[in-house]
Amino acid sequence: MRSLRQLGLVLSVILWLVECQGAAQTSKPNIIIILIDDMGFNDVSFHGSNQILTPNIDALAYNGVILNRHYVPNLCTPSRATLLTGKYPIHTGMQHFVQIPDEPWGLPLSERLMPQFFREAGYATELIGKWHLGFWRQDLTPTMRGFDHHYGYYNGYIDYYDHTHHMRDKNYTTGVDFRRDLQRWQQDNGTYATEAFTTEARRVIEQHDRSRPLFMVLSHLAVHTGNEDQPMQAPPEEVAKFAHIADAKRRTYAGMVSSLDRSVGETVRALSDRGMLNNSIVLLYSDNGAPTVGIHSNSGSNYPYRGVSNNCLQGVRQPLTDFLVVQQKESPWEGGIRSAGAIWSPLLQQRGYVSNQVIHAIDWLPTLAAAAGVRLPADLQLDGVNVWPSLSGNLEPQSRRLLHVLDDIFGYASYMRDQLKYVNGSSFQGRYDTWLGELPADEADPLSAYYVQQVLSSQVQQVLGTRALTNERIEQLRAAATLRCPANEQNHTQPLYVCQPLEAPCFFNLAKDPCERYNLAKLYPLQLQLLEQELQQFRLNAVPSARVATPDARANPALHGGYWEWWNGTTTTGGSSSSKWSIFNWVWLSCLSCLLVAL
Repeated sequence: MRSLRQLGLVLSVILWLVECQGAAQTSKPNIIIILIDDMGFNDVSFHGSNQILTPNIDALAYNGVILNRHYVPNLCTPSRATLLTGKYPIHTGMQHFVQIPDEPWGLPLSERLMPQFFREAGYATELIGKWHLGFWRQDLTPTMRGFDHHYGYYNGYIDYYDHTHHMRDKNYTTGVDFRRDLQRWQQDNGTYATEAFTTEARRVIEQHDRSRPLFMVLSHLAVHTGNEDQPMQAPPEEVAKFAHIADAKRRTYAGMVSSLDRSVGETVRALSDRGMLNNSIVLLYSDNGAPTVGIHSNSGSNYPYRGVSNNCLQGVRQPLTDFLVVQQKESPWEGGIRSAGAIWSPLLQQRGYVSNQVIHAIDWLPTLAAAAGVRLPADLQLDGVNVWPSLSGNLEPQSRRLLHVLDDIFGYASYMRDQLKYVNGSSFQGRYDTWLGELPADEADPLSAYYVQQVLSSQVQQVLGTRALTNERIEQLRAAATLRCPANEQNHTQPLYVCQPLEAPCFFNLAKDPCERYNLAKLYPLQLQLLEQELQQFRLNAVPSARVATPDARANPALHGGYWEWWNGTTTTGGSSSSKWSIFNWVWLSCLSCLLVAL
């Protein structure tokens, strides 16, 4: 009888520990990050454009917080590394260019990533879509870096339908780049990528064990271009909605954006149907500005911001024409680094407003960890800060210093202290340093006359159903989130104000000149000097670039059964980065062992 009572005690303790673990984990919010690829600041209608309506994205933004001063690195590989590490690219070696398929490098294994910290705190971790942080070694791939599961691709882009990737300057076999975890995945061949990733997101949510919180990064291919032979791809029924757009490329782009907007609606709906939305944080933003012109241009618009982002210049190493200059560099201007973004959660104390707090992608790791009660190691040395109190309380914007770009190999830099911005050097020999992507005034969507009704009838709004979002409030928020370059008496083409960053550094006051038209370097040389000194401090602390630019022909998909795959044979069990045990698991297992020994 005594043994039976002791056994009953042990079982009771086990059940109690399991219940405690479940309660502790389910009290943490689900974290959903919807990462868009190459979408322009002017391509969501909550920023005022009537050409392409995005009612689901807009409803999420209006019910949450519109991030009107959200900054990101200007290239896809540095931007994604920044999100997952909470560090500037110069502190991880990811500051120079993007990861190209046959280059043997990636995000250093010494870096601990966001999904690792959340998994150690009890989260189920999922990556759906794009990785682009290296795969030449198997231990660089997502499921070895903290994600329980990965459904998607490794490279910078793929064909939207057959999911292949080919390098434009290499005589390699075109390879399939699509996986489920580490397994090659052909089952969804022919499915439009946005649809495939949305279906997977719904599946993950519907099958999720609600005793654990969910950390999911939905990293879309959209609205990046596909392979160069057919870069612009969208379902015909989506493109047909935009007959009012004369330019065929821009019309297809609109179909890509529309498909993405529908995906956001379906993802939010799935969270609601599963009973998870009332304890979730949904963050949505673009990894960088849109490439209006140039390599991999999708005709996206960052207007009225200056400059263009020519993101993911993959496979281009030498000048193919005069258009492709030797130094493929990225934009230091607001058009390349200011990202359309919004965050929604019932945990935000204040919602339904436009935030002018300066926020950077480096901030999301400490911010989301703080909001979720996830403790980060004290030795992490993050560059980002926790902006959750500011966002949740709608506090007055705090002072910030941000390093936007520092690439001493390509030789350009962009730095900002509060509203003062320093630019030295530029991309494409300065030929795209103008204001690109202005939309024709006569190409408004016919449904834009009923814009408010479109938002209120969207799937996201039906799910959220907040009565506070009235017709008048939508119009107020949209007006507050729309940028119009202020009228200035001076002509910005006067020699005093002209910026030629390839010849001399430039200096702007973004508070008065967010469109970067008036270079103040000649008027305020001492202020310019101070900004240069502050930038120099960052340069002194930079680590060398991790990029290995020497191509390795062993990456050729012809050597791997027609797939893009790690090619150096290195495998790993994952070590601490792939451990699925949280600290709590070890504690209660140790207690159980003690009880059994006592018996």
